[in-house]
Amino acid sequence: MTTATSTIVQPVDRSSVDRPAVVLQRVTKRYTGNNGILALDGISLTVRPGEFLTLVGASGCGKSTLLNLVSGLDQPTSGSVEVNGRAAFMFQDHALFPWLSALDNVATPLRLAGVGKKDREAQALDYLEAVHLADFAHRRPHELSGGMKQRVAIARTLATRAPVLLMDEPFGALDAMTRDLLHDELESIWRERNLTVLFVTHNVREAVRLGDRVVLLSSRPGRVVAEYEVSSDRPRRIEDRAVAVLAGEITDALRKEVARHGA
Repeated sequence: MTTATSTIVQPVDRSSVDRPAVVLQRVTKRYTGNNGILALDGISLTVRPGEFLTLVGASGCGKSTLLNLVSGLDQPTSGSVEVNGRAAFMFQDHALFPWLSALDNVATPLRLAGVGKKDREAQALDYLEAVHLADFAHRRPHELSGGMKQRVAIARTLATRAPVLLMDEPFGALDAMTRDLLHDELESIWRERNLTVLFVTHNVREAVRLGDRVVLLSSRPGRVVAEYEVSSDRPRRIEDRAVAVLAGEITDALRKEVARHGA
């Protein structure tokens, strides 16, 4: 009888900027409870430095599990996960501290990192400026709209100064117009700061509009079914014909995958 081994390296500190930002090698995740559910099965995936990679798949296919493994919040049952630098996680829920102002919410990672009060407030204000909320620095979350809360959450994620951002359906609860505006802001921040982004979404058009590459995962257990390079020029609009055509192709593949799982 063989015993599965688990290896995770987080973070990896190497000097070469040419190293991949994230590497998953034959990663499997099985949960011991709930009848031993197999969430991910032998996933191998390499994310390039500065790449915006989007992940799509049916509910329960392991997209969020994959981000948990990359972030170090969980460990694989077998296989390895390597991250070149640190990874910061942004969840669908903004998870802001309701008793703190927007400024103090953004400053929290800096405070935990030991940055002095004056410097961290100045830096937090810079991050709020990046998401066009400097004028709302002293508002508390209940005084902000849903889109503003997500902007504050983005600014707080940036304040971790991690080169890899993990985003789990961050715009799923927003209306179409607000989501479209945040697409523009996120894309601008990603390009200006040369970040690597792994972005989970159920919205295939959103995945194509934002991504350099779209990875389609199978229904449980999650496996890589297909990868799609997005070749259309930026900036893109979610209603662009090229976005719609590729999104249609991916949606057809997703439907087949869901039907296969249902059968």
